[in-house]
Amino acid sequence: MDEAKTDMEKAIQHTVHELSRIRAGRATTNMLDGIVVEYYGVPTPLNQMSSVTTPDARTLAVKPFEKKMIADVERAIRNSDLGVNPQNDGEQIRINIPPLSEERRRDLVKRVRNEVENGKVSVRNVRKETNEALRKLLKEGASEDDIKRAEEKVQALTDQFIARAEELSTKKETEIMTI
Repeated sequence: MDEAKTDMEKAIQHTVHELSRIRAGRATTNMLDGIVVEYYGVPTPLNQMSSVTTPDARTLAVKPFEKKMIADVERAIRNSDLGVNPQNDGEQIRINIPPLSEERRRDLVKRVRNEVENGKVSVRNVRKETNEALRKLLKEGASEDDIKRAEEKVQALTDQFIARAEELSTKKETEIMTI
């Protein structure tokens, strides 16, 4: 039972992480978390080879620890799926985050709903696996009443985590749609 709760918690945490990468019109340093730069032939996460700051609500500043890597960092940001245009001044890279159009906001809300649905599917898969393990115990001689109670606990746990996922969705959608 504890294993099921841990797995469901991991599914929700993954959903939280994915939602944090969806920008809501404000610049946040974790927007660049998924970007990887070729650093001396080794794919390296951007945040491990440069400092990323937010000087204001609509700007990100990226300063590589080594100046000669600035062109590679700029290329990685430009080629990412963020849809931003980095500006290189030789010292650091500035990224202006444009305000979101209504259409873009709706697209982001769809992405949020998709990510949350993926999280809910993961939680339901944990429920399914746990219930299958309980049925095996039934075949091995466990009492039917004990198995039924355990399945009810698993369902209650599932309902609790699905509600958390819905809460995340509502919060993120509100954040995106707020101008």
